Amino acid sequence: MTAAAPAFSRDPAWRWTLGCLLLSAALAVASLFIGTSDIAQSWQWLRHGDAASQLVLWDIRLPRTLGAWCTGALLALAGTIAQGLFRNPLADPYLLGSASGAALGVAGVLIATQSAVSALAWVGLLGLTGAAFVGACGAIALTLALARGALQTSNLLLAGVIVAFVLGAVTSLALLASPEAWRAMQVFLLGSTGFLGWSSTAVLALALAGCTLPALALARGLDALTLGEDTAVSLGLSLRHLRLAYLGLLSLATGAAVAQVGVVSFVGLVAPHLVRQTAAMDHRRLLWCALLCGGVLLQAADLLSRWLVRPAELPVGAITACLGGAYLLVLIWHRSHHE
Repeated sequence: MTAAAPAFSRDPAWRWTLGCLLLSAALAVASLFIGTSDIAQSWQWLRHGDAASQLVLWDIRLPRTLGAWCTGALLALAGTIAQGLFRNPLADPYLLGSASGAALGVAGVLIATQSAVSALAWVGLLGLTGAAFVGACGAIALTLALARGALQTSNLLLAGVIVAFVLGAVTSLALLASPEAWRAMQVFLLGSTGFLGWSSTAVLALALAGCTLPALALARGLDALTLGEDTAVSLGLSLRHLRLAYLGLLSLATGAAVAQVGVVSFVGLVAPHLVRQTAAMDHRRLLWCALLCGGVLLQAADLLSRWLVRPAELPVGAITACLGGAYLLVLIWHRSHHE
């Protein structure tokens, strides 16, 4: 007789954790070889390169892929919270207007400084990240004000849509008066991991730790909300405080990610879906597995953006939009043919 497999080996959360960590490690190693130079040259740099080539490998490529992982994890965590909070599988991190608010903040800085794409690296570190974060959090605060709190889910959703459209329109009108700012803004709107360094990666890692720990601690509240608001209240939960806590985590995670990388679509929507396709999980496991999955997804998209048109580079947001849209189309087709 064969020995029974350990319990953790039968747990889908353990399998997701192990698989995602292995994939992340493999993608991180692959990222050292893929860039503007060919793979053979990168291998020579890795073996015995000079100081300049080592700088490219360890101070440009490595922090970029680690920062991409943290960004994807933040977006996936925010998407999972949004889907659980609103009990809507189509909810994403930008549902409450955070992306439009961040875009308006960045547009304001670019217009004020008349910046260009070549200046985005240092302007982003000094002013763009802060402006995007403040704009994202301000948009969510405006949504809460319009919805008169966090009690009514339908009011929050409607207010979020209104805020997103209005702030998007204001951003577009402001950019019409500044063609230079508009060209620079395209990098932000399409998403780019090209400006991530060790400092921005450290900020993303701190934001991820600051969001993950309380999100896991409050995960049972999402489980209760899944059963309905009346059930959650009967279990002694304060819906107002619970939703405000979740919205605070959603704001921090989305604001930090958008501030550093720009608007990257579909990661926060697709990652929880991919995890749910494998097995039913409580929200504590779902949050953990989804953030690991989101990190892998954006890491892979970053690698593709560097490799597909090498030595040029594609916007990482365009890659995630194509892959995420294709996945949802396949999912819809599969469900329509099996019902």
